[in-house]
Amino acid sequence: MDFTPTEEQAAARDLAARIFGDLSTHERLAAAGTGSDAELWKELCAAGLVAAVEDVGLLGLVLLLEEQGRTTAQVPFAASCVYGLLAVAAHGSREQRKRLLPGIGDGTVVVSGAISGPGAVREEAPRRLSGVVPVVPWLRDATHVLVADDRRRLWLVRTSEAACEPVELTAPWSAGRLTLDGTPGERLGGTPFGGPSVRVPSAGVPSTGVPSAGGTSAGVPSASGISAEGSSAGDDEDAASREAYDDVLATARAAFAGLQAGVCAGSLARAVEHTNAREQFGRPLAAKQGVQLRAADAYMDTEAIRVTAYEAAWRRDEGLEYATHALTAAWWASEAGQRVVHTGQHLHGGTGADLEHPVHRHFLWGRQLDAYLGCGSEVLQELGELIVSGESVVSGEVEA
Repeated sequence: MDFTPTEEQAAARDLAARIFGDLSTHERLAAAGTGSDAELWKELCAAGLVAAVEDVGLLGLVLLLEEQGRTTAQVPFAASCVYGLLAVAAHGSREQRKRLLPGIGDGTVVVSGAISGPGAVREEAPRRLSGVVPVVPWLRDATHVLVADDRRRLWLVRTSEAACEPVELTAPWSAGRLTLDGTPGERLGGTPFGGPSVRVPSAGVPSTGVPSAGGTSAGVPSASGISAEGSSAGDDEDAASREAYDDVLATARAAFAGLQAGVCAGSLARAVEHTNAREQFGRPLAAKQGVQLRAADAYMDTEAIRVTAYEAAWRRDEGLEYATHALTAAWWASEAGQRVVHTGQHLHGGTGADLEHPVHRHFLWGRQLDAYLGCGSEVLQELGELIVSGESVVSGEVEA
């Protein structure tokens, strides 16, 4: 394994760090509330960072998402890259790639995704979907949503043709409920039908909305009667659909784990700065052994999230099996992530209880990502079952 960034990946990461550092300030985040920062999103797309993900791969995306997490920048970067750019690039038809990728790259097409429970969405008639997806992140900004039906086939759905209901969360993302009722859709990898497609993985996302005090918008998608593009699938087609579904799900887990690594790193950096500046009885809080031990544990947890996310992403880029590695990264991001953001807030003392303090945003992001990736015990159970069953994990090969 070699996680050393390529020249292109390092350049993209450095550019992202500069843009996020300049524009994702506490004042701008407070003004955005639970919505996204349109100016920041426009700047990222104009700099070519979204389009660059197709070239720098999943490992490159993880590096970019780390920088986003450090500043808790409110843009649908992870969602649109995972459920849009990478999903379409890997599993879309030639026509879909030609039609959708330019718009995703320049930000005019924003794709979100949601992971629904088994049977939440079904194809009730040819190219028409029905069902409800309870939570879709960044639904307010999305032009398309990627959903999976009860046969794990992926569909792209235009939000303009579905019922989208905003949901208030306790975490900083804006989210919504997506309802499909005979709504037209487009099968990812299928023949052209209608406009852009949307796909949502179905495992690892909470089924109910959670109130949010932070700055990201989230929603619960509900779909009923949504028309989708697709054709009757044989056994081979169903197997290919399941492989595509598994790939998108594993990709999402690795990417959002990378985002969590950045959130934790940002929280810890704020705690280190505070404990070095704050004095008690004439000595900095950072000089106390108890503070040092808490910070050291948080650092090790953050590194565990980062390295497991790197490994899963690197293996996908190399075309190796990586599903279990993505689950491992998701488990660390869920379990260790919540420990780190709690530590970051705790080391701020009474200041950490201030809802207006920047560290509180990291706390909210960390808890939201914990919920989005799935309860740690559930992820661990799925990982164990996958190992025991001996199922082969997906590879990240792109269809020619």
